[in-house]
Amino acid sequence: MTATVTTDHLVDKSTRGTNRGSGDARGRLPRIPDRIRRGGLPYLLLLPAVLLELLIHVIPMVVGIVMSFRRLTQFFISNWGAAPWTGLDNYRVAIDFDAPIGEALLQSFFVTCAFTFFAVGLAWLFGVAAAIMLQASFRGRGFLRAVFLVPYALPVYAAVITWAFMFQRDNGMINHVLHDQLGLTDEPSFWLIGDNSIYALIIVSVWKGWPFAFLMLMAGLQNIPRELYEAASIDGAGVWQQIRRITMPSLRPVNQVLVLVLFLWTFNDFNTPYVLFGKAAPASADLISIHIYQSSFVTWNFGTGSAMSVLLLLFLLVVTAVYLFLTSRGRKGSHA
Repeated sequence: MTATVTTDHLVDKSTRGTNRGSGDARGRLPRIPDRIRRGGLPYLLLLPAVLLELLIHVIPMVVGIVMSFRRLTQFFISNWGAAPWTGLDNYRVAIDFDAPIGEALLQSFFVTCAFTFFAVGLAWLFGVAAAIMLQASFRGRGFLRAVFLVPYALPVYAAVITWAFMFQRDNGMINHVLHDQLGLTDEPSFWLIGDNSIYALIIVSVWKGWPFAFLMLMAGLQNIPRELYEAASIDGAGVWQQIRRITMPSLRPVNQVLVLVLFLWTFNDFNTPYVLFGKAAPASADLISIHIYQSSFVTWNFGTGSAMSVLLLLFLLVVTAVYLFLTSRGRKGSHA
């Protein structure tokens, strides 16, 4: 009887120990997945974006840089790795401004600089004007905000194709209004060829770009305390003085980022001139993006076109670095 009780007691104790051990094991096992989930989950979520960035941007950019050092023409498309290695010859051809290729590239660069200056300046100006106008509360402000954002919401190709129809010489709306209704021109103008093509390009670029400036600046205006305007009004400051002394200094951080983004987008713009003019843009609207496309896919000189693309990349990197350096110095000086 005593032996039986002792044995049962030992069995029960060992069973409890086994259960406790299995319970402790079950309590400890999830700790490893939790640690992995906490440390590795952010990287796992970033993995698709990193892979897409490599496939869409980084790898093609590296391939383009390698292509710029080869004499790659239509004869080596099937096996571009067999194209002869030329070193810096493609770059010498691109920057030889006394030769036809270099001279055409330089002319395209100047056209792009002028186009970017006017397109970015007008887009920023319209965005500032619209954002300041809609800063005050009045009836219909929400409707105007929605209307102003329509160009930014429309697909680029659909919008530019619509503008191309509007710029037609014989049946376009632009000539119908300017010539037929208002009588401002002696005859219908050519907008998609000749010297007027640069004006058409600037109009379309500003139309589709200024809503972004408006959106950014309107968001920046929300962070300006209304008390500043009330105090300035009590002190006798007018509307223009308030804009000059309060609005524009407060929007300086937003403007610094906005101008840089608009510059990069506009200087690199390929969709607008390609859809508006086709593969052969007029000389007055020969942007460097469409010029590089023609050098690569029309003349089948991919090596020279890749060298032009690398030069454009270096130019934009230098301009961006100088711009960020100057703006950072300006911010430090204002804080000091």
